[in-house]
Amino acid sequence: MKKIVIMLTFVACTGMQAQVAVWNMKSLDTAKANKEPEIAMLIRDADKKLTQQLTTVVDKEMTPSSGDKHDYMSMGRYWWPDPIKADGLPYIRKDGVSNPEIEKLDRYPLGAFAKSIETLSLAYYVTGNEKYAQKAVDNLKIWFVNPDTRMNPNMNYGQTIPGIRNGLGRGEGVLDTYSFLEMLDGVELLKKSKSFLINDQEAVKQWFTAYVNWLLTAPVAKEEQEAKNNHGTAFDVQLARYALFIGNEDLTRKIVSDFPQNRLFSQIQPDGSQPLELERTTALGYSTFNLTHFLDMTKIGKVMGIDLLQAKSQDGRSIQKAIDFLIPFLNMSVSSFPYKQIKDWDEVREKLLWQMYRLDKMVEKPLYKEVYQKKLKKSKKDIGILLF
Repeated sequence: MKKIVIMLTFVACTGMQAQVAVWNMKSLDTAKANKEPEIAMLIRDADKKLTQQLTTVVDKEMTPSSGDKHDYMSMGRYWWPDPIKADGLPYIRKDGVSNPEIEKLDRYPLGAFAKSIETLSLAYYVTGNEKYAQKAVDNLKIWFVNPDTRMNPNMNYGQTIPGIRNGLGRGEGVLDTYSFLEMLDGVELLKKSKSFLINDQEAVKQWFTAYVNWLLTAPVAKEEQEAKNNHGTAFDVQLARYALFIGNEDLTRKIVSDFPQNRLFSQIQPDGSQPLELERTTALGYSTFNLTHFLDMTKIGKVMGIDLLQAKSQDGRSIQKAIDFLIPFLNMSVSSFPYKQIKDWDEVREKLLWQMYRLDKMVEKPLYKEVYQKKLKKSKKDIGILLF
């Protein structure tokens, strides 16, 4: 095996309390001071969520094979009924083609819940109005605390495939809780609110402590941890973030420190390509998707005083090299793309530009400004653009 030398930069690490790990709060503060239109849009969205009721895990029509509706359940996105079987079982895979049946289970309600916490907590942060914090806390209690509605802290039935494994989920289901990553930044903002009582904070922490234990011990979780592609990357990012949230700094530091060897250098080739993502039917999409995970971990690393942008193998593998490999595709048509991208060509290239913009916000001297400044559509439709 070719020898790999890891170069990491360690910087001063400040206090570990109330850590906003993923969001760019400096960008948000600037937008607030300048009264950018996204701030008004954020408040309008939050006002709508004040009256919205959550759909919970116990509201789904189906019941997991455990018999407990408190267990989260979703279905594999790219799995469809077998047309040559009378009952369609077992389902067969169509990579890149989403089955609308996924909307019947818990994936979308979980995402809507997490988004509500993000929006309401940000509105509380920029306005100081307790009504937003109170609604966010109410929603947190619905999902994590209240006995009648709470989700059990496991993903044993995530991304199930009808007709396979007797209803047990797959490691891929762990990816569904990636929605909690940014949500926890919102939870950190709520800690300054008088509406977020200490016992409620502790209850949410206990839920994530149990979930971290599940991630570390469950056979289904181990499947995802052992994944060699974006799923394995997302597993590490989630575990590091949740460990940070519950105060397990040793676990967070270990995951971040091992990340270059375990994920970056194993998934990125010396030329910057990500072979396991390029073999998909949405190759540019998955390469960009995995890049977002790399940058999420970079943000977590900065909290721990570890600069993953400086991680470079002896043969040149690095996050920047992964971006550089993708840049030429920005000027291509989908028909000229040397891999497969069966949908969302323009949307994926826009996401890639945003990740380049995001990285530039992490460094003192911009690396990619000339690439994205003319191409990037700075839409006023999403508060998310401020959080890069």
